Amino acid sequence: MRYSYGTSPVPHFIWRETDEKVPERATRQPSTLHLLAVGLDTNHGYAQRCVENSEVTKRRAELEQRLANAQRWAGGARVRGRRASRRYVRRCRETKEQAKALYRTLNDHQWELERQGVDDRTMRATIKEEQRVADTEIATYEQRQRRAYEQSDTEYDNCERYCRKQRELLRQVADLAESERAMYELDNAKDQVMTAFKLALANLVLWTRDRYFPATYAHATWHRLEPFFRLPGRIVWGAAFVAVELRCFNDQHLNRDLAAVCDQVNAAQPHLPDGRPLRFRLSNTARCTSEAQQPCLV
Repeated sequence: MRYSYGTSPVPHFIWRETDEKVPERATRQPSTLHLLAVGLDTNHGYAQRCVENSEVTKRRAELEQRLANAQRWAGGARVRGRRASRRYVRRCRETKEQAKALYRTLNDHQWELERQGVDDRTMRATIKEEQRVADTEIATYEQRQRRAYEQSDTEYDNCERYCRKQRELLRQVADLAESERAMYELDNAKDQVMTAFKLALANLVLWTRDRYFPATYAHATWHRLEPFFRLPGRIVWGAAFVAVELRCFNDQHLNRDLAAVCDQVNAAQPHLPDGRPLRFRLSNTARCTSEAQQPCLV
């Protein structure tokens, strides 16, 4: 059966038979409510402020620190490599000059021995011994030269490794920035206010059903109660009392139940804050059934 009465939307509720108390934060524990709105935890609107993602920030700081270290180490290795290269060139020059000087001295000594008429056997033995000493000294210079070359290669290898590490870290930082999701801090004060209103409305529907509706509505859900709460009507303000006129249903059974609700409300004799009594009745009695009209006319 469809009804077209009323224009104000009312939230849908689900009845839960439980005696548990309503918690302070209904949106976090909806299962303990007597009467819940469907979608009670829906945000009705909130302010938001962009905040940093702590995990991403921590990861980015770690990557940036490692990147700074790699850059510093690469710079140091580059400086040491250039210094070792210059030292290698210098030692190559020193080795060459020392070798020339030693062999020049050796040749001069040989010519001197030949002018003195020293026999060949003695001269060859002497020259051979002096050549061994010169070669030993030249080998020492060559070892120094080789150490400088190896150090230069090592430092340039280190520089290349640190540069490669920088490229990897830069890619990781770029991937992190691309995959980072914006995080917002929400102000759900409005949502909490709307939740409080929903709970108040739920409690009002529950209280009205238990107090004024017939016994057949003891376990009625909101879908059954909704037509009564959406009924249009008017309020007649009188000097002696205030009357609430409700439009009749197009259904005889619903009109009978509505008449019973009117009887219950009128029997309770509610009063407004100014002392005037509040009475409920049906309007347009010509359209109501005889069962529904008589109890509601006050």
